[in-house]
Amino acid sequence: MNDTSDINPLKLPEHKPRPMIDLLVSIIIPSIILMKFSGDDALGATTALLLALAFPLAWGLFERIKYKKNNFIALLGLISVLLTGGIGLLELDTKWLAIKEAAIPGLIGIGVLISTRTRYPLIKTLLYNPAIMDTDKIKHKLNELGTTIAFEARLLKATYFLSSTFFFSSVMNYILARRIVTSPTGSTAFNEELGRLTLLSYPVIAIPSMIMMMAIFYYLWRTIQGMTDLSLEEIFPQLKEDDEG
Repeated sequence: MNDTSDINPLKLPEHKPRPMIDLLVSIIIPSIILMKFSGDDALGATTALLLALAFPLAWGLFERIKYKKNNFIALLGLISVLLTGGIGLLELDTKWLAIKEAAIPGLIGIGVLISTRTRYPLIKTLLYNPAIMDTDKIKHKLNELGTTIAFEARLLKATYFLSSTFFFSSVMNYILARRIVTSPTGSTAFNEELGRLTLLSYPVIAIPSMIMMMAIFYYLWRTIQGMTDLSLEEIFPQLKEDDEG
C-alpha cells in the first residue's frame, strides 16, 4: 500500500521571489502608463492613473490570495497604492504626496526601533532567522563560548542600522517627491511626474537602501563568525546543500 501521509491536497504552491516580475508590474508598467498615456488624446489623466494603480494593486492581491502569505511589506505597498490613488483622484495638494512617500518607510523605521523593546526585534525576522541561518547552532556556540550577551548587543546595533536605512529612504522619498511632482493633482502633468517619480525612486532610493541592507547583513555575518568561529557553511547550511546538489 502506498504511503500517502505526505500528500496534502491543500498544500499551497511554493512562493519563490520574482524580483524582475515585481519590478515590471509594480514600477515599469505603471510608470509608462502614467508618462505616455495620461494625455487627453490617449486615456486621460483619471483613467491612466486608475489603470497604473491597478497593476501593483492586482499583483499584491494575487500574491496574497494564491500563496496565503501575511506579508507586512506587501500590505504597506497596497496601502501606498491606495493613498496615491486617493491623492490623485481627490486632487489634493501635492505636499500630501510627498508626506505619504516619506511616511511609509518612516513608519517602518519607527517600527524597527519599537521592536527592540519586544521579544521579537525585526532584525531577527528579516535577517537573523532559521530560514537564512542555522540559528540553533549559533545559539549553542554562543552559549558554549560565553558570548551571548555581547552578541545581543551587536544584534541591537544591527537593528539600529536597519532602522536608519528606512529613515534614509523616508528623507529621500520626501525630497524626490517635492522636487519632481509640482503640477496640480488630477492633471496630465501630475500623472507624468508621478510616473517619473516612480521610475526614479528605484535607482535613487531602492538601490542605495539595498546596498545598506547588504552591509548590515555582512556586519551580522562577520559578527557571528567572529564570536562563534563557525564556518560560512555552518552559519548558512543552504550553501552546503547547494554545493552537494
